Amino acid sequence: MNGSPRPGVIERYRDFLPIGEATPNLTIGEGDTPLVRAASLEHRLGVAEVWLKLEGCNPTGSFKDRGMAVATAKAIEEGAHSFICASTGNTAASAAAFGARSGTPTGVIIPARGVALGKVAQALIYGARVIPIQGSFDDGLTVVRELASRPGVALVNSVNPYRLEGQQTAAFEVVDTLGDAPDELYIPVGNAGNITAYWQGFRAYQNAGRASELPVMRGFQAAGAAPIVTGESLANPETVASAIQIGNPANWERAVQARDESDGTIEAVSDEEIVEAYQMLAADEGIFVELASAASVAGLLRRARGGEVIGGRVVCVLTGTGLKDPGAAVRYAPKPAEVEANIDAVASALGWNAG
Repeated sequence: MNGSPRPGVIERYRDFLPIGEATPNLTIGEGDTPLVRAASLEHRLGVAEVWLKLEGCNPTGSFKDRGMAVATAKAIEEGAHSFICASTGNTAASAAAFGARSGTPTGVIIPARGVALGKVAQALIYGARVIPIQGSFDDGLTVVRELASRPGVALVNSVNPYRLEGQQTAAFEVVDTLGDAPDELYIPVGNAGNITAYWQGFRAYQNAGRASELPVMRGFQAAGAAPIVTGESLANPETVASAIQIGNPANWERAVQARDESDGTIEAVSDEEIVEAYQMLAADEGIFVELASAASVAGLLRRARGGEVIGGRVVCVLTGTGLKDPGAAVRYAPKPAEVEANIDAVASALGWNAG
């Protein structure tokens, strides 16, 4: 059976990206992720519309694939022979996948502790050279910035402007699906590239006449890793949400700009609030995300419970799949009880009548 190939973000949004004839159309099928209505959250919070942008449906399980497609394609166009990045896991997986796809050797630097096993496994199976370091993500970023000064080595972290160019395509998709920008957009903030990219995308669409409105941007950091909220960088950030465990965001200033230009906020949510949202998304909406992704919904819950006025149409960005960190599900889900292999025991455990 013949069919049309699935276009990636470079092909789908070429007119909005810095793409030329010499840029390879590098793709692993990223983008075009679902925007799902969250009826349970609407009922719970009394909000007219709540939508969930499921970025965990990207090929490597996180939003990183959007920006990585553009960053790696441009790196190849410019003559790079190697990719390198520092990562808390998702960037590592994505860079490794695009390295494999393009036949480009890829090095990823990760903290030796605190990175979810699923993410490390991805980078390894894609064939990247994985180097754990005795330090934080921020220490790793310092190292790779220096390594990227060598000829032919392309740094593909979100300090690479092409990463943000690709990530803005998620904002395009939100508008394309809803018909306009939402009233508010809730998003986790770690290295702060994604909030920057979404704002960039909404503005680009407005300038092109594709959107009549701009959303209020609401970013959420984990309370133990909230340098933008406190105004001070952290040497040792701590949170269960490892993907946003970053003490000195590379896109700090641009994230603050997005916040201020949109009349928005960047706030902190506790680990307990993140875990609550993580469990609620799974149990009430049937959506399994990694812990960091739940920060956006945790922020929505906190603001609604605090009596804040919530816009009529809200989008919460869920940045990565829960399969990135199955260990978290084991820790936070109810533990099943083992029973005998007979109908009465199983029916009793299920809370059903044996008859």
